[in-house]
Amino acid sequence: MTEPPIGRRERKKAATRQAIADAALRLFLERGYDAVSIRDIAEAADVSTTTVFKHFTGKEALVFDQEESMDAQLVAAVRRRDAGQSVLDALRQHVLDTWLPIAAHPQREEFNHLVDSTPALRAYAERMWIRHTDTLGAAVADELGVEHGNLACATLARFALEVPGLVQGQRDHRAAIEEVFDILANGWQPPGGPTAVQPVAVRAPGRARTVPPV
Repeated sequence: MTEPPIGRRERKKAATRQAIADAALRLFLERGYDAVSIRDIAEAADVSTTTVFKHFTGKEALVFDQEESMDAQLVAAVRRRDAGQSVLDALRQHVLDTWLPIAAHPQREEFNHLVDSTPALRAYAERMWIRHTDTLGAAVADELGVEHGNLACATLARFALEVPGLVQGQRDHRAAIEEVFDILANGWQPPGGPTAVQPVAVRAPGRARTVPPV
């Protein structure tokens, strides 16, 4: 489906929003989160404090400026996947496409340290993660024709969103992502070679499936 063209007004709003987010992150990294005020950010972005609040609900949202679009991206990854592509493989591709560029960003370590060292940001990130998990789990359930809250769908959503955290310390991020999704697709096996342990089957609506159902 062709996306409608973005008008001049929308482009200007998006540019202003990005300028504010960029100014905020720069100040947070330079001074520390608690030492920066909304007024400081407005001055750095050359806008009013009112304009800042038109685009962001508060300081935490300035750090996670892509949060609003993330739910939509997760749902689109599931609902707009290619014909014949499984939900699991669609999520695999989504993680590869979206997280690998982030992992390679030169400020990634600074950003992680900012979040990890700031209690307010850690709490906000946790709430955000829960919201995204609920959204993705519901989208997967809709695609499979089961009720929201289905355990197998919630499991897939939770582990798919955990993948970046699991692999960020690995040398080869792409290979690590592929390995985790292979485990989700085929079931866990003990490291060191195939042994007698088989994938664990769970009862999904209507039939037994290997965790998670896709």
